[in-house]
Amino acid sequence: MILVTAPTVACSQPTPASQSQAAQSAPARWTAEFPLTDFGKSTIPFSEITEGGPPKDGIRSIDEPRFGPAAGPYPLRLGTKEPVISFSYGGEARAYPLRILIRHEIVNDVIAGRPIAVTYCPLCDSAVVFDRRFDGQVLDFGTTGKLRHSDMVMYDRQSETWWQQFVGGGLVGKYAGRELTVLPARVESLEIFRQRFPRGQILLPADAGARLYQNPYENYDSRDRPLPFFTGDLPQDIEPMARVVAVGDKAWSLRALSRRGRIEDGNLVLTWQAGQNSAVDQRDISKGRDIGNVVVQRKSEGKLVDVPYDVTFAFAFFALRPKGRIIDE
Repeated sequence: MILVTAPTVACSQPTPASQSQAAQSAPARWTAEFPLTDFGKSTIPFSEITEGGPPKDGIRSIDEPRFGPAAGPYPLRLGTKEPVISFSYGGEARAYPLRILIRHEIVNDVIAGRPIAVTYCPLCDSAVVFDRRFDGQVLDFGTTGKLRHSDMVMYDRQSETWWQQFVGGGLVGKYAGRELTVLPARVESLEIFRQRFPRGQILLPADAGARLYQNPYENYDSRDRPLPFFTGDLPQDIEPMARVVAVGDKAWSLRALSRRGRIEDGNLVLTWQAGQNSAVDQRDISKGRDIGNVVVQRKSEGKLVDVPYDVTFAFAFFALRPKGRIIDE
């Protein structure tokens, strides 16, 4: 068994607001872009933030999502093994294709009366669903165009607080040091979603051009290290681009899980089955290599219930979960 322990890196995971950084000045372009952000409150050094290229909302979130029947015709040629983020609540189930999320990264949605944010950071291959209800209001999220440890930095349009997508923690602004609620969701093939939810809905493209919905990170997960956006330490005992299944501060390598098919750890049960394309391999996601489907559940009162998890790259977990450990056996 190989245990990979993340380094003790100050503030890799947002710290409470009482531990805010010493006074630091935000670049003028930040204050111009984000006039509502309280840059006097932060849990990280501003030096950890890098420019991803696009400006604020340059990667356009989907704020008025439209859906169609998942079992019906679709405007794009989705392969049956293409990955979707699936979320079910209140008798409704929706699939959000990564082919769409890879371009928009955030969907602000309401399902059965529950406001949610469906998020995807392709540089970390991280898919996380949050409850948008926070502090007595409903937040709407957009992209800052900034990155931290190669992970998307989101912002809410109500306070313009900056949030780390990977952990849902407030980085800069009014809610620095606070955390969003992460909701159980799965990343699974479209085929499996249709089997589980025959009457489920699927997110429709926000733009008409099919060419817009292709993977711009061709062969990304075949690299030996992340793109230069990432400037932190890399794990030494597992390949940085190896996928891991993360549950809080603990993760298991995807290769170990795929080899065994099932891992039990206390009351956690992790299972794997083949039949899901990588979203960041081939330009046409339907032709991406098979990385399989993961389900993580907890034993509770004689049943198995879904828990929040993330299938992501080892470098991201290593950097953003500084107290975490990766099990590779």
